[in-house]
Amino acid sequence: MPPKASTGPMCTRDSLASDLRALGLKPGETVLVHSSLSSLGWVCGGPVVVVMALLDVLGEKGTLVVPTHSGNNSDPSGWGNRPAPEAWWADIRAAMPPFDARTTPTLGVGVVPETVRTWPGALRSCHPQTSFAAVGPRAAAIVEGHALDCRLGERSPLARLEEGGARILLLGTDFSSCTAFHLAEYRILGLQVDNSFAVMTAEGRRWRTVRDTAISDDRFDELGAAFERDNAVVRGEVGGAVVRLFGLAEAVAYAEGWLAGHRPCAARV
Repeated sequence: MPPKASTGPMCTRDSLASDLRALGLKPGETVLVHSSLSSLGWVCGGPVVVVMALLDVLGEKGTLVVPTHSGNNSDPSGWGNRPAPEAWWADIRAAMPPFDARTTPTLGVGVVPETVRTWPGALRSCHPQTSFAAVGPRAAAIVEGHALDCRLGERSPLARLEEGGARILLLGTDFSSCTAFHLAEYRILGLQVDNSFAVMTAEGRRWRTVRDTAISDDRFDELGAAFERDNAVVRGEVGGAVVRLFGLAEAVAYAEGWLAGHRPCAARV
């Protein structure tokens, strides 16, 4: 059987940058990007070129931010994807490598965030499961102070992005991947859960359990559709991908009201 031909369109650094500018991405702004490389078409140079194009458009004064999550550093009793046998759980808790912002790879967020994570000058927040990486002059202020008991709430980079007027770029992804909606969950949901992971401490590696707000992306697709219907979301194409660009603060504010009315357990606390 002959190999499958590459599917287009063909994208280059220049063509991607041109599409991003036409969409409305501006020099000097801060943008949180959720991305799907395959949705763009055939990218000459792969994920490195996507990052180059984003940085070309943002310029020296702009800051690129991506989720660099690593959810496998968690308690195996809660693993739904490829669960481990219960007989292994204790050994997994004892052997799981501690989070290291320099070396822990991303999981489940695509190859573009992994490329940003290792980019020269990139900084990464220190949550063992829901870290973010950033490149640009605002990177340090965005990633510092990410608390172990606050995956995606007030003491996470999401709140710093909100304060800084960042926008969100869904680059070939849909609203189900919009992490900013979780910030709204922290503000309206009172349900607390145990959350465990391996970390490095002054005394060495430790398996630590903290209390944190429960999070779920359940119905984020419906929330996103409603937000797009009621708000000014810029929609266009970059390469072969459908993309959306919108304000993070506006998305969080809308999600607070929507989730309170559509999640059965939603209640302001």
